Amino acid sequence: MNFYQEDANLKFILRQYLDDEFLAWADKELDVFGALCGTKIDERAVHTDREGQPRLIKYDKMGNDISQIWVNEGYKKTVEETYHSGIVGYVHKEISELGRKGNYVYSYAQGYLLSHAEPGFYCPVTLTMATAYLIDHYADDALRAKYLPHVVSTGEVEMFEGATFLSERQGGSDVGANEVKAVLEEDGTYRIYGEKYFGSNAGQCGVAMILARIEGAPNGTKGLSLFLVPWRKEGTSELNHIEIRRLKDKLGVRAVPSAEVLFNGAEAHLVGNPKKGFYYMMEALNLSRICNAVASLGIMQRSYLEARNYAVTRHTFGHYLADFPMVKETLVKMAAKQEVETSAVFSLISLFDEMTANPENVSIKEEAMNRLLIALLKMETAEVAIHFAHEAIEMRGGNGYMEDFVTPRLLRDAQVLTVWEGTANILGLEVLRLIEKFNVHQLFLEKMDQELEELPLNLQPYTAPIQKGIVQLKHQLITLLKGNRDVQTYHSKRIAKLMTKIYESVIALKDASIGGDRKEIIARIFLNETWKRNEFVDEEMLALQYFDEIVKQAQTQK
Repeated sequence: MNFYQEDANLKFILRQYLDDEFLAWADKELDVFGALCGTKIDERAVHTDREGQPRLIKYDKMGNDISQIWVNEGYKKTVEETYHSGIVGYVHKEISELGRKGNYVYSYAQGYLLSHAEPGFYCPVTLTMATAYLIDHYADDALRAKYLPHVVSTGEVEMFEGATFLSERQGGSDVGANEVKAVLEEDGTYRIYGEKYFGSNAGQCGVAMILARIEGAPNGTKGLSLFLVPWRKEGTSELNHIEIRRLKDKLGVRAVPSAEVLFNGAEAHLVGNPKKGFYYMMEALNLSRICNAVASLGIMQRSYLEARNYAVTRHTFGHYLADFPMVKETLVKMAAKQEVETSAVFSLISLFDEMTANPENVSIKEEAMNRLLIALLKMETAEVAIHFAHEAIEMRGGNGYMEDFVTPRLLRDAQVLTVWEGTANILGLEVLRLIEKFNVHQLFLEKMDQELEELPLNLQPYTAPIQKGIVQLKHQLITLLKGNRDVQTYHSKRIAKLMTKIYESVIALKDASIGGDRKEIIARIFLNETWKRNEFVDEEMLALQYFDEIVKQAQTQK
């Protein structure tokens, strides 16, 4: 299977955000990468998940602690092929065929295709993207020149995967409670001491970006500084005073080694202003949250493809599954939600691209809106990915629950995406902070009103539920802003959910304004389901009327 050829909606999205020259190049490259993800990478992912999971080799034959992570040969091949495709590198360096840099839209399109097959491996890619971002934006010239070429390598020099270690045993989401410390030696070298309790890509990374507290720095997040820690001593295979206590035994994403990591005086390099470490890492976290949403989209699309392909080939009770009305409804609703949500995330990615390309021109309003949309869509996509995996399992019946098929792994891998990079509760608090600090709710309402006003006349009748949702949001905001802290935190997720419904509904209609009749049908189905317009009696039955246009025709547009 070629995942790129299966996805006409992705091509529709890329046409909106890439110029003609870049699009022509990207189309060929994504076709190759989509085929690779749908065949070899997918096959290796099965082996890694079931028989070839990472293993910790704690000691060598002489009893020395070597804390080495073993990964299987297929996984190594996936690492090589994926990074050589430029999924990280081309954001930061020139694409030789084009004579210019790539962008996040292209990188995230690659990540989306990769996540169809191996969302577990997209985690290390995400960490490497975040590492590259931090080095490129905040390291001094010497540190950048030394390490960035390795982190963004596409094969010309030795590749260093990256990692970002935040979590500590006593801290978790409360990063301000972190205790790992940095000691400045007399020779000007920093040494790191302490434990990071959940370090993903441990043992595979060449460099790790970590937060540590310099001796004498204040408590809380303001006292945290950012450090680059090489995994091994320069020019040797010897560990840089780093020890892995154990690997985590995770429910899913088994391809990525996640470990408890001890720093026993590891040599480190200070990155940027020592008072801004937490700020830097939060910028990288926003990048990672977009990756999280992209991984969720990949799982959603793979789940949809599994459900659709089974339904159109499974013959039972004298008919194909796809002939039954309830099955048609399920597939159409999945298609509509997946297409709109993918378009919504890529609208965010386009904004993120603009901001990272021209950071000096970014206004406070733009930064606030960017952070808001990241929080909203990370929360929504993660939860929906679990629902899609469930639907794919149910479509197959008993076989869907068997590990012989991909569907159980999709469900296991989807579950972590609600946790990584911030749970729904944490994201709800992020929305609340943005409201309090930037009045982001006002910016959001102004933007949505503007987008609705600019829709063509033929789509205006479909805006009624969105307008009602906006009125409801304004009432909820009044309650939120007048309430005490308990009231505000209690309702923060409700506010976020309603904002997401409004935003995605506007995106659906914007797509309809440029995408023709099929996108208009998608928008109508999406709006009906989102706003529960036919919750009890669905007289229109759009899913039955337009099943062929939404599902079968899309299947033939490869």
